[in-house]
Amino acid sequence: MNEIQELVGQWLTLPDLAEELDIDIRRVHRMLDEREVVALRIGERKVRSVPAEFLQDGAVVDSLKGTLSVLKDSGYSDEESIKWLFTEDESLPGTPMNALRSGRKTEIRRRAQSLAW
Repeated sequence: MNEIQELVGQWLTLPDLAEELDIDIRRVHRMLDEREVVALRIGERKVRSVPAEFLQDGAVVDSLKGTLSVLKDSGYSDEESIKWLFTEDESLPGTPMNALRSGRKTEIRRRAQSLAW
């Protein structure tokens, strides 16, 4: 298992994501195209998967799409974005993803914007 797989922990394949959200796999691909979520190829078979913590209460975390956009604008790749979201930050405390899941999107987006400087 590589570093980012360990950092994130639980992953969902795209078909699993579709099942969790009760949507068609084509809708999952649209979500990827529209950057509502981002996926990486993980595991021995390099299967496209998303972090399971992107979901909360049967839906994608509401503030994730905008945060991913800010990270992209700051020059972060999908892998770098996921790594940043799941890396412990003592000043939060916890991870940026934990903060998003608890409704602290303004603080996290401000921190993401500062990454570009």
